[in-house]
Amino acid sequence: MNAMREAARPVAPLQFLWIDAARTKRFVLDEQGVTAIEYGLIAALIAVTIIVAVALVGTDLNAVFNTISSEL
Repeated sequence: MNAMREAARPVAPLQFLWIDAARTKRFVLDEQGVTAIEYGLIAALIAVTIIVAVALVGTDLNAVFNTISSEL
């Protein structure tokens, strides 16, 4: 009967928040994901630049074609 009571005993409410100093230090010093994030930011910046350039060139190109078609 005692075994059932011990198995059903609830976990302390804040026990899962226990922070280990060594684990925290490893997490802070780990730089593996940093490179992937930097590459992602660079790719996003390049994509935004391409979108803006295409949008600007597209309107200018449309004006050029309209001018050519009106002169024909």
